[in-house]
Amino acid sequence: MNLIDRVKNLLMNPKTEWLAIKTENATVQEMLTSYVIPLSIVPAVFALLSGLIWHSIGLGLANALAAIAMAIIGFYAGTYIADALAPTFSSEKDLDRSAQLVGYSYTPNAVASILGIIPFLSFIVVIAGFGYMVYLMYLGITPLKKTPDEKRVAYIVVILLVQLILFFVLSAIFTSIIFRNYFIY
Repeated sequence: MNLIDRVKNLLMNPKTEWLAIKTENATVQEMLTSYVIPLSIVPAVFALLSGLIWHSIGLGLANALAAIAMAIIGFYAGTYIADALAPTFSSEKDLDRSAQLVGYSYTPNAVASILGIIPFLSFIVVIAGFGYMVYLMYLGITPLKKTPDEKRVAYIVVILLVQLILFFVLSAIFTSIIFRNYFIY
């Protein structure tokens, strides 16, 4: 399935799409190269445009590169976290399925970044993207990881807490690098 159809189906018909994904075999590397990296270009382009409109090309480029790097690091970390935690939540330990769960759940964040170019909408868009990501993960965790219904919420909460901590650490690192290089006179 092509990228645009997958994005559209995950956003419009997620239950059906997770069942289709369950029949596919995609490795961690295939998920990264065929979905996560191409999808991470969306927030990168809009970070670049935002920099051009509101700041400078240097800041826009730095933010674009940071967006791609954070998507890749977040994907790998989330995949390994989800897989390592699987037995704790009576779920199937399968690295490739964890990659599908994490990679495809990232979809609403990437799409929502389009509106992030408008400064006063950024925060609302981030919250909406995160909320829909949680919903996608909730729908996909049982078909892909065979997680019992009573453990889905706890499993997702732990995955997301660890990923949020990682996100804040990475954001602090990238922000300090960007500010050091572009705002020190």
